Amino acid sequence: MVQIKTPEQIAKMRAAGLVVAAIHAATREAAVPGASTKDLDEVARKVLAEHNAKPNFLGYGGFPATICTSVNEVVVHGIPSEDVVLKDGDVISIDCGAIVDGWHGDAAYTAFVGSGHSPELVELSRVTEGSMWAGIAAMKQGNRLVDISRAVETYIRRQPKPGGGRYGIIEDYGGHGIGTEMHMDPHLLNYVDRRRGKGPKLVPGFCLAIEPMVSLGTPRTRVLEDDWTVITTDGTWSSHWEHSVALTEQGPLVLTAPDAGRAKLAEYGITAAPDPLA
Repeated sequence: MVQIKTPEQIAKMRAAGLVVAAIHAATREAAVPGASTKDLDEVARKVLAEHNAKPNFLGYGGFPATICTSVNEVVVHGIPSEDVVLKDGDVISIDCGAIVDGWHGDAAYTAFVGSGHSPELVELSRVTEGSMWAGIAAMKQGNRLVDISRAVETYIRRQPKPGGGRYGIIEDYGGHGIGTEMHMDPHLLNYVDRRRGKGPKLVPGFCLAIEPMVSLGTPRTRVLEDDWTVITTDGTWSSHWEHSVALTEQGPLVLTAPDAGRAKLAEYGITAAPDPLA
């Protein structure tokens, strides 16, 4: 069952989303050469405390940290550690969430540590982020869930990959519903699988975490012995971007973006819904 939210409930999710945005800003600034991923986790903990918010990752299914820190070939669910120290040239994806008054926010971004990154890595992150926004732009009344999947996949497939070949759209992980829980129905693929049909129709009150994960090589992954860390099977590096989005009567509202998605959606000719907390 898909949980449909009222405008008042969406406003509470926006409050949680703004805490997530604050964590992103703080961890992005802290993701420098010499910092450990455990240091970044501590930064996130402090931001949550400052906003009187709760972490939704800590303890989730036994996860031992506040955020996920996925470096280089790690796709998702990397566990922060004192032993993982960022180096110049690394790429890190940080995934985090927050709970405010029982309502969840969840978002991820990819950042470049230091300098000297190859054009193909820069392009990988750009393509992954762009596909996320293409998916958000497809979150319209009357569309179906598959229209978001198609928009994400189409955007990625239309981008030329430096050096040739194709980007790997990660197969085993995708987006999800969000609300009174972090992960809810429906599951959102980042590609079209005709066996799954069109999925539910998008209506006001529908809230989704849209999160493409893309690698420079394979779409396949494996989980390490810690039962959390997911890496590409061929060792190629990856990127992960995510926003939580609510569909309202006035259009999409990007709950975890500081500007509610106004600037990026304008590039698609879409007016973001008014920010209920502005």
